[in-house]
Amino acid sequence: MINFPTAKINLGLHIIEKRSDNFHNIETIFYPIRIADALEFIPAPIDSFSQSGISILGPNHDNLCMKALKLLRNDFTIPPLAIHLHKNIPIGAGLGGGSSDGATMLKMLNEYFDLKLTVIQLQNYGRQLGADCAFFINNKPVLAEGKGDELKMIEIDLSGYEIVVVMPQDIHVSTAAAYSGITPSKPIYKLKNLAEEPIENWKNILMNDFETRIFKCYPRIAELKQELYELGAIYASMSGSGAALYGIFKEKINLSYLKNVAIFEG
Repeated sequence: MINFPTAKINLGLHIIEKRSDNFHNIETIFYPIRIADALEFIPAPIDSFSQSGISILGPNHDNLCMKALKLLRNDFTIPPLAIHLHKNIPIGAGLGGGSSDGATMLKMLNEYFDLKLTVIQLQNYGRQLGADCAFFINNKPVLAEGKGDELKMIEIDLSGYEIVVVMPQDIHVSTAAAYSGITPSKPIYKLKNLAEEPIENWKNILMNDFETRIFKCYPRIAELKQELYELGAIYASMSGSGAALYGIFKEKINLSYLKNVAIFEG
């Protein structure tokens, strides 16, 4: 069985407060984009995991696909599988690639082995894998609160625009390091109102709280955001804790002006 876990971008991201469990309460909008990995598994004599494309650091058992398999095996009998992941979504980018892989694995196992899990049940399994895994079960625009796992549907449609994701070469941002420099604060603008705002207004109201610190640590990321605006972006932002940025354009553009970056069509 094969499927294609897709990435997401964050439309705004507010770090509201630190929780007693050392996580943070946030407010953001997750929006799915077309950049995707490829995930496949087949029955096999023993479990195995292989990977191609962008290299993933760490042991195989730490991969969220394997963790998703182990999680469901706590409650269901699932035979050995040979799993292969082709990684195309960049790592350390703020695009949710690993979370999407784990969530997609849950959905594939549910379908292939007819486990009859509902969307809500799959989301609850996803929350055990990671804060934003639950979003990728439905993979539709949501307002995310709490740790990023309290989800409310929101009507935002960017299908009429060109979304371009760019990532500077050789820069990977640790989520833990990004949070370490954040001072939580109550947002001035509530993201639940974004659907009522024309996209032309987003530049003035839609903020990612990680940008201030990350731009100081990695000036090239700040430069790239400005270059996206110079190319005609209606709105540009870092996604999550970076290092990827995205630009929303009215039409397809020539990106050859951008140097030393990886470019993805979203």
